[in-house]
Amino acid sequence: MKVIVIGCTHAGTASILNLKKADPKTEITVYERNSTISFLSCGIALYVGGVVSDPKGLFYCSPEMLEDLGVVTKMRHDVKNVDFDKKSVTVYNMDAGEEFEDTYDKLIITTGSWPIVPDIQGINLENILLSKNYDHSNMIIEKAKTARNIVVVGAGYIGVELVEAFKALGKNVSLIDGMDRILSRYLDKEFTDIAEKALKEHGIDIILNEKIVGFEGQDGRVSKVLTERGAYDADLVILSIGFRPNTALFKGKLEMLPNGAIIVDEYMRTSREGVFAAGDSCSVMYNPTGKHEYIPLATNAVRMGTLIAKNINCPALKYMGTQGTSGIKIIDYNIASTGLTEESAKAAGIEVETSTIVDNYRPEFMPQYESLQLKVVFEKKSRVIIGAQILSKHDLTQSINTLSVCIQNKMTIDELAFVDFFFQPHFNKPWNYLNSVGLNALK
Repeated sequence: MKVIVIGCTHAGTASILNLKKADPKTEITVYERNSTISFLSCGIALYVGGVVSDPKGLFYCSPEMLEDLGVVTKMRHDVKNVDFDKKSVTVYNMDAGEEFEDTYDKLIITTGSWPIVPDIQGINLENILLSKNYDHSNMIIEKAKTARNIVVVGAGYIGVELVEAFKALGKNVSLIDGMDRILSRYLDKEFTDIAEKALKEHGIDIILNEKIVGFEGQDGRVSKVLTERGAYDADLVILSIGFRPNTALFKGKLEMLPNGAIIVDEYMRTSREGVFAAGDSCSVMYNPTGKHEYIPLATNAVRMGTLIAKNINCPALKYMGTQGTSGIKIIDYNIASTGLTEESAKAAGIEVETSTIVDNYRPEFMPQYESLQLKVVFEKKSRVIIGAQILSKHDLTQSINTLSVCIQNKMTIDELAFVDFFFQPHFNKPWNYLNSVGLNALK
């Protein structure tokens, strides 16, 4: 069996490694248009801020490792066309400037995503950068050395992490977003208020409710960021507005969501026989709503890529769906969330109730203890849990993984109140805070 893999970041790497593990004789060719694979883009801010000094640690695989496994690894090769009827691909060798065709028995699409770049005035000025891959991270680090005023556009995870990293380097930093809160996709207002306050106290200028309309420059370099309501000095701008699936090659050929995310079934099969897809190029089954959604996360990608290897010969192991579980550290706060927020649930037309507690995570008789804020969102009628958020200066983020399992298994808030959790004063109270938030809902 000959398998062609298009793209090799997280999903592609996972599918290849697991295919070779299952059957070393499988013939695999991978086409990747970049010069690196498996870069952990979630570590860019750590690299930029100097927390990670050796970028090699941000890679968990390499072209050489794949070649050692017998994988035909073609870096800087761009797939220009796929003929699903002929089971062939047209490939452009970016270094040699040559085009050729190749054929497959099974095709794996793991083309990932690409940052959203708005078509606005001045977008092509120098020093307006993206934050996605290894080359981007190195360019950001190099440009930041001489930059004084840095503006980050987009207050999602990447944007928030970057402004903190730039501030650690002693820069004047501004974070701009068109929404009225940072991290509004992941957290409700009572959590983002705390995060925003911490960032402001750290000297970061947060500019919200202002949509970017363009850029001004001097001598070809950006000098100002223009919004609907003002202009802000900038000699370096990082765009972190969001991502789109990198699937233009398959438009009209595969079933997709309106934004271009490829729709796959529970076995990672696309709408064409013998064609599989995974990662940021795809939709995922979002368990809190039971619908296909676009949630680009590395955790989804590696699971989906692994499942392709399990299912490529015959359907064997189903994808369990996702809760979109994620976490972030902001200044001293450890924050994590899973599923729907109260705001996003209501926007989706789901009638919900919530339970929120503010408590110390372990007994007050201990020498040190720290407060936590935990919120659980549940359906009003069924009382099934569909979302949760936690914040504390002590790292309690693993609790969100527990609540992710609760959502996946459709547990109710009442059942959570009486789940068996251990008690030990070093770690928690007789009523674990996860029990407590459930008990609070019973009131």
